[in-house]
Amino acid sequence: MKVTRRELRIELMNALYQFDLYQSENLSFIPNFELEEAHDMYHQIVDALKEIDQTIESNLYDYSLYRLAYVDRAIIRLAVFELLKTDLPKQIVIDEAVEITKIYSNLDDEKQHKFTNKVIDNIAKKIKG
Repeated sequence: MKVTRRELRIELMNALYQFDLYQSENLSFIPNFELEEAHDMYHQIVDALKEIDQTIESNLYDYSLYRLAYVDRAIIRLAVFELLKTDLPKQIVIDEAVEITKIYSNLDDEKQHKFTNKVIDNIAKKIKG
């Protein structure tokens, strides 16, 4: 069965979300993946987390990375990883992050996906021109 890129992103978002929750309680986290493709990519993201977080922090104005909700932080971290470490077109990365935000994070006011879009777009402009 062929795995879609969206399914992979959702599994990675879930793992990053759990990783962050465990870290906040100083617990170790051992992810369990349904999709084989997610395992290696997850470890690449965690290995690059310092660079990813610095990139995000430098593009948040009057805001802090750790003020973001766990799920939003996971979505943005994944998107920034894809911008930094893959050759995917920036618009695809941004669109996917926005769509995942709409599914998993948008509240009734629908402001979160706009925030996610703005942050990732600013980062993409600096990284990929």
